[in-house]
Amino acid sequence: MYAIIETGGKQYKVEEGMIIKVEKLGVSNGDEVSFENVLAVKKADSLVTGSPCVKGATVKAEVLEAEGKGKKIIVFKYKPKKTYKKKQGHRQRFTKVKITSINA
Repeated sequence: MYAIIETGGKQYKVEEGMIIKVEKLGVSNGDEVSFENVLAVKKADSLVTGSPCVKGATVKAEVLEAEGKGKKIIVFKYKPKKTYKKKQGHRQRFTKVKITSINA
C-alpha cells in the first residue's frame, strides 16, 4: 500500500515505515504530523485518485528531525565584458519525517 501526498509544493510517493525529507514544517522533534492533501492511494489491487484530493484520506508521520539543512548550493551570476560578478550561497531547510500510517 502506498499513497501520493502533497506538501510544500512538492509531491511524494510514500509507504509505511518510509523516511522522507519535506519542506520545513515548523514542528518539534517527536511530534506527530498529519498530511491531509492525499492525491492518490494504492491498495492491494485498486488505485483511488482524488480530484484533487481523496476525501477522508490522511497520512500520519512522526517527526525525526525538526530542522535540518540540505547541501549548499552556489548561485553565481556573471556578465562577460562587464565588471559584474555576484556569488551567493543557499542551504534549504527541511524536516525529516517517518511515515507511520496511511488511512484511506
